[in-house]
Amino acid sequence: MTVELIVFSGLQASGKTSLYRERFAATHVHVSKDAWPNARHKEQRQRRLVDEHLRAGRSVVVDNTNPTPLERAPLIAIARAAGVRVASYAFVASVEDALHRNAGREGRARVVDVAIFSVATKLLPPAAIEGFDLRFEVRLTPDGFVVTALPA
Repeated sequence: MTVELIVFSGLQASGKTSLYRERFAATHVHVSKDAWPNARHKEQRQRRLVDEHLRAGRSVVVDNTNPTPLERAPLIAIARAAGVRVASYAFVASVEDALHRNAGREGRARVVDVAIFSVATKLLPPAAIEGFDLRFEVRLTPDGFVVTALPA
């Protein structure tokens, strides 16, 4: 299997972690800042873990909102330095859908609504110019996930 870095981007409650569990849990390490709610220097920790896993030959999914090219660029750079393929999965969901799904969450999984609004104001879908080898768009439908390949 080819080692790769997959970068998820999208609103909270748009299906990112569910897609990871459904399609990548058996083959990719899950790295998410949500796993360290009280940690300091989350960004540095995430980058270090991604780099360590890729260099050890393990594929990784970064499961965060990653809303801007500026936030995705260091991850792409890590993948390039490790010589692995990098793919983007952009989750398409309306704010209303994300708020509705979030309302059904419990405990730490539920985020405050303002967090969804905040990400929505800066969310830019990953573009080909960012340097991804593969790009996909993901929509969550009543029948499950629909993943569509986009031009890289």
